[in-house]
Order: sequence, then structure tokens, then C-alpha cells
Amino acid sequence: MIFEKLKNIGPGALVAAAFIGPGTVTTCTLAGVNFGYALLWAVLISIIATIALQEMSARAGLISGKGLAGLIKSSFPNPVIRKIVLGLIFSAIVVGNAAYEAGNLSGGVLGIQALFPDGSVNSNVIVILLGILACIILFIGDYKVIEKSLVTLVIIMSITFIITAILTKPDVIEIFKGLFTFQSPEGSLLLVLGLVGTTVVPYNLFLHASLVQRKWSGAKDLSAMRFDTGFSIVLGGLVSLSVVLCAIPLIGQEISNAGDLAKGLSPLLGSFSKYFLGIGLFAAGLTSAITAPLAASFVAAGCFDWEDDLKSTKFRAVWFLIIVLGVGFSLLNIKPIQIIHFAQIANGILLPVIAGILLWVMNRSNILGVHKNNRLQNLIGFSVFLFACFLGAKGLYKVFGAIF
Repeated sequence: MIFEKLKNIGPGALVAAAFIGPGTVTTCTLAGVNFGYALLWAVLISIIATIALQEMSARAGLISGKGLAGLIKSSFPNPVIRKIVLGLIFSAIVVGNAAYEAGNLSGGVLGIQALFPDGSVNSNVIVILLGILACIILFIGDYKVIEKSLVTLVIIMSITFIITAILTKPDVIEIFKGLFTFQSPEGSLLLVLGLVGTTVVPYNLFLHASLVQRKWSGAKDLSAMRFDTGFSIVLGGLVSLSVVLCAIPLIGQEISNAGDLAKGLSPLLGSFSKYFLGIGLFAAGLTSAITAPLAASFVAAGCFDWEDDLKSTKFRAVWFLIIVLGVGFSLLNIKPIQIIHFAQIANGILLPVIAGILLWVMNRSNILGVHKNNRLQNLIGFSVFLFACFLGAKGLYKVFGAIF
């Protein structure tokens, strides 16, 4: 029976593919290098929060038959407030993803460069090829093709990072201490926020609510959706945990990104380590380079009442624009700091707003009937909402401090 469920994995794997990108890998690397096992609890908390919110979003989409943007629209009868909320959502996700796409593509390049450290590959050529590959997968417009492509990449990514972590021979006792002892060493707060912020991603809530409707329909498939969500996100959490563990042996070394991680582990694990990490990082970059534009298209379709058919011209135009902008930023070596700052500000406001609206929707009997939240789900959801408020406030403080 478990094998039948595993064969049915789908939308949850795409969510895992979305949040395990170059940003998450780099943040986890820095957490391991700078603080060892101490911040593993933040990875655990982020996974619990992600499962809670993603399950709610997917359940709302499955029962209502609407995307999250459509549910949000119906929650704000006042047209002015509705336009402000939808404008914030559109700005944070569509504009922000255009900026982040350059980082996704660059992460894929780092993976290839880790495989060929002699500099024999041209980074600009790789960026263009990755952009073309992402376009081809999305242009096919077949959900099953996209799903299978990303599930395969997630499996490859998981295997490579988990095997590499095992080979570093981590201390099992220290792992459990790190997971269940809530330590906050001096200077670790921003990394804690980063570990949670790169996992609990607002655009994944919109992506998930839309994707489940292409895989399943109605309350009869809730059990399959929940298994898919839990299994996939836990697997994504194991990848994050593995990256932290991979970086711990390099404490004290100058490590700034995952590419440095591959180089640093070579003396410890041998030259084959670069292949494991290179392949894993390439998969992480490519999966995020596909899911970020896809999510932006779903959000734009919901905000403007477009048809969310994967083959519709408007839907394709959004993801194509995001990929082109990402490739352009990478080729011109432009660091769209102001856009990223804007996206971070908008996301800092957006996450608690979306989490709060989602909680409200999940308690409406006229939308979900008997499938509305129970007390335990509300308790977990409200705790995540409060943490999202704290996370957003700290993130805004960080960004405004960097600007001013």
C-alpha cells in the first residue's frame, strides 16, 4: 500500500522542489559552518510550519475547487481593500520571483561548475541552456510531464545530499540535541529567520492550492493529498538537514555558498564529493527555476481572473517573462538588489497576511463544510501565524536597516 501511495506523489513534491533552491542550500550551509548542530531545531520548526500551512492551502483548493487568489478575493467584499491585498500579492510573488529567478539559475550554474572545477564550462552558456530547459518543460503544458520532471529532480537532489551527509559521519547524539534543544547562539538570529523564511514560502501556498486540483478532486482524495504533502515536505526537510550536516565539518573555513561547500569537502571525502554536491545543487537550482515562474503564472491568473490553463497564452507569457528576466539578470551580472529588497519587504508583510486569511478561510463552514479546521489545526495554524508575524517584523527590520 505504501508503494501505491509513493507512486501517487505529485503536488507536494513540487512544493519541496520550490523551497529547496539555491537560497535554502546556501542558508543551510552557512548555518552548519557557523553554528554546527545548534540551529537544527530551526529546520524542524520550519518543516512543521510548512506542513501545517501547505495542508490547509491544499485542502482549501481541493474542497472549494478554487485557487487561493480566488478564495482571497471572495474574502474581501470591499473593492479597495481587495485591490490593495491582491496588488501586494502580485508584487511580492510575480515581481519578486523575477528577481529570485536569477539566483535559481545561478544555483544551477554553481552545480555544473562544481562538476567541472577546471573552468572548462562557460557560465553564460549554462544559464541560457537552463533557461531554455525550464521553458521547454513549462511550454509542453502537460501537468504530468512537469510533475514527473520535478519529482525525478527532487529524488536525485535528496539522494545526493543525504548520501553526502551520511558520508561526513555526523554525531547522532548531537543531531538529536540540535533538533530538540532550542539554542540561539549569539549572532544566529538572522540565520534562524533565514532557515524558516526560505522554507515557509508564500508563493508555495498559491502553487499548492492550484496544483492539487490537477491531480485530485474533492474530499475523497484528502487522504492522498495529506500523505503527498507530509511525505514530500519531510523529504525536503531531510535535504535541508543534510546540507547543514555536510557543512559542519568545515567549521572555521571560509564558506560563502554551496559551491564552496563542494570544494571544502573534497579533502575530507575525496573528489567524488564534488559530483554528489554538484548534481544536488544543479537539481536544486533547476527545480526552483521551474516552480518559481509556474507559481507566478498561477498568482497572476488568480489576480486578473485569467484562465489558469497551462497552455493559455497569458499564463505562458508570465512564466516566460520571469525566466527571460532571470536569464537577463544573470548574463548581465546584474544584482537586482532593490527589487529583491522590495520583494523581501512585500513577503515580510505578505506571509502573516496570507497565513491569517488562510486561517480565517479554513474556519468557514460555507466554504469547507465539515472539512474546516479542528481545534488542533487551529492551534498549530495560529502558532505559525504568530511566528510569521515575528518573522515578517524581523525581516522588515533587516531590509530597512540594510537600505537606510
